[in-house]
Amino acid sequence: MKPFLAENCYGCHGHRRNRTDLNLEAFETLQALQEDPGTWEKVLSKLQTGAMPPEDEPRPDPRALESVMGWIGAELRRVELNTRPDPGRVTARRLNRTEYDNTVRDLLGVELGLAVDFPQDDAGYGFDNIGDVLSLSPVLMERYVAAADEIARVAIFGQRDIEPTMVRLRARSGHIESTTEPLFEYDQTGMSLPNGLHAEHRFPADGEYTFRFVLGGSHPTGADPLNFGLWVDGVRVGGAQVDPEPDQYSINSFDLYGFVAEMRARVPAGSHWVAATVERLYEGLPARLGGPNPTQRRAEAPVFKPPTGASPRGFERFRKRFEMFKSLPPPVNLARIIRVEVRGPFEVAQGPSPQAVAKVFTCGHTTGQHVPACASVIVGNLARRAFRRPVAEEEVSGYVSLVTLATSLGDSFETGISVALRALLVAPDFLFRVEREPEQPTSAEGYEIGMYELASRLSYFLWASMPDDELLDLAGQGRLRDAEVLARQVARMLRDPRARSLSESFGAQWLQYRGLAAAAPDRDRYPDFEDNLRLSMRRETELFFQSIVAQDRSILDLIAGSYSFLNERLARHYGISGVVGPEFREVSLAGTPRAGVLTHGSVLTVTSYATRTSPVLRGKWVLDNILNAPPPPPPPDVPNLDEAKVGTSASLREQLEVHRENAICSSCHSQMDPLGFGLENFDGVGAWRSADGEHAVDASGTLPDGRSFRGPEGLTRILKQEKDAFAASLADKLLTYALGRGLERYDRVTVKQIASRVADADYRFGALALAIVESKPFQMRRAEEPK
Repeated sequence: MKPFLAENCYGCHGHRRNRTDLNLEAFETLQALQEDPGTWEKVLSKLQTGAMPPEDEPRPDPRALESVMGWIGAELRRVELNTRPDPGRVTARRLNRTEYDNTVRDLLGVELGLAVDFPQDDAGYGFDNIGDVLSLSPVLMERYVAAADEIARVAIFGQRDIEPTMVRLRARSGHIESTTEPLFEYDQTGMSLPNGLHAEHRFPADGEYTFRFVLGGSHPTGADPLNFGLWVDGVRVGGAQVDPEPDQYSINSFDLYGFVAEMRARVPAGSHWVAATVERLYEGLPARLGGPNPTQRRAEAPVFKPPTGASPRGFERFRKRFEMFKSLPPPVNLARIIRVEVRGPFEVAQGPSPQAVAKVFTCGHTTGQHVPACASVIVGNLARRAFRRPVAEEEVSGYVSLVTLATSLGDSFETGISVALRALLVAPDFLFRVEREPEQPTSAEGYEIGMYELASRLSYFLWASMPDDELLDLAGQGRLRDAEVLARQVARMLRDPRARSLSESFGAQWLQYRGLAAAAPDRDRYPDFEDNLRLSMRRETELFFQSIVAQDRSILDLIAGSYSFLNERLARHYGISGVVGPEFREVSLAGTPRAGVLTHGSVLTVTSYATRTSPVLRGKWVLDNILNAPPPPPPPDVPNLDEAKVGTSASLREQLEVHRENAICSSCHSQMDPLGFGLENFDGVGAWRSADGEHAVDASGTLPDGRSFRGPEGLTRILKQEKDAFAASLADKLLTYALGRGLERYDRVTVKQIASRVADADYRFGALALAIVESKPFQMRRAEEPK
């Protein structure tokens, strides 16, 4: 092998020059290779993909290249076979914010979402459930104590009286105009029109709230009254109407600025997607403004004013439209919602919920009829479930003594239970997932974790919450590790609604659509982007991932699934017809250039800059999340692209070609850029385009190994050919999330075994989850080394 390396590699990676700090000439013996297999895995990957030698260097003899790759691969396999199995060691893990809220919900039947006020969880290895980075600060401990007081109060006595407050939710979308150009059957709910308001809002309690719609725009003289709708999580919960008095009309229209409409609705506690819309906006317009025939229920399409950042071609289109209709009456600024003022809560639900009563008072007596023995029964059951394990009598007695103390001081039995519950909720065994080590581990290779610890690993992996009674009962019977029992439990848990946490927690971090909340596309460049579109993008990817989990679909659908979940707003953004209304539904993407998550607006937006797309960011995303081959970080002092030239004097592709003239940059960009160029037909917010400014989009790419493709369909075909690499990549990510620790080199064998099992099971998600659960790292733990 040395002659091959001397001819093709030592010039850049030897004693004299060692680009990227890699000196292959230093590996003089076979033992040196065996002691650093990670480096040689990277070397093999570069040779297999054609990334090395660089494209501007002579290509090695194909037969010599094949021989060297085979030799390196064989030695790496030998290293794997001789590596002692190591299940790894997971640090005692604090519940992160998602797990805390979910655990409180399942333990006590209350959903307060109090963890939103906790400090942000740190992330490691791409996820926020990694034990090594989940610290416990004094501020967080204070929040735990305050949250425990509130949770115990609500679970035992119900929501306390909350002083009503007022919060303003502001619209960030532009206004619309009426035109005389009928184009489509518009969304009569107003949910997909840009003059509504969409926002996420946290409601502090289950109660009544007053919503005041503050309006802008104009209402044409002679038009029907305006109707407004309020939607919570996609469900209409009420509405209001505005009908100005006749003497308030001007000659052409009534100015709505500052006008308000008000309504009241009951909303459950927690964070919700709130939408305020103008309903049936185009019905009842006077004929002089192009009003529709009521019997046909048609309308004129809302059209944005020409944005200041529009391309010359876009301005020309708007100019022609203006010339066509300039002889008609000028358009009217139709009504829009400027903000919504939320006041409340009022008429807060009194007393504990039936769910909380059932989960807390388990002694068989109704409230007010408890006997002294009830304290031990209630507290013992709460402690067992809160700590996710059996509790000793002496542990329970300590908490029962708090009940006794409270009642001896004249407080009620229920107050005593609430005191004990507060203590349970700040106990380390509740806040942390502690896996206790046996006194004498049976093997130097590790030991099997206990049944109850296995139940917790299962539930926090698939549900991000505590084990339910069925899991705890199976653990108590010692049956949970039985192969058939475990397989049935995994299948049951994936069908359970709580498995949506895999989408909302794992999927949101792996696919990075959690970053949509902070995405801020330039308003001039992308005037169509507003909060309704932002929230719809996120919901599409959540539902797509959930369908793969719940229906046990192929994980390859994540790459090439020709379906998605759309509402009217998102379908219109994608240019897909036939989707009407705010409800999300499964839609076929056959005949469109979209397939899989790479073409979701969520992924395309978070992998773009505010003012333009980025083939580099998108290509890096594919390498990292689809192929698990992340490029190294860029070297320091790399110059940025000349933003002023992009789309005008030079295309983005031309700018990146200049950037790649730097040999150090070229090695990584030759892998990233072609993948990103395959997605260039999608703009910075995921809409289809054929041109970028003055330049036609060139969405072709050639990979370092010589394979070429054109456009997103071609890229999808290329990636689907890498199905085994994708299976290993997803196994790597999901195993990291399931274990709550970063993977080490000794985990590589496990990842390969999991990927192989998934391939044998037609790449079903259920097979992936079960293979992870049955793996040694999931079921075992390395013993602590003696000090």
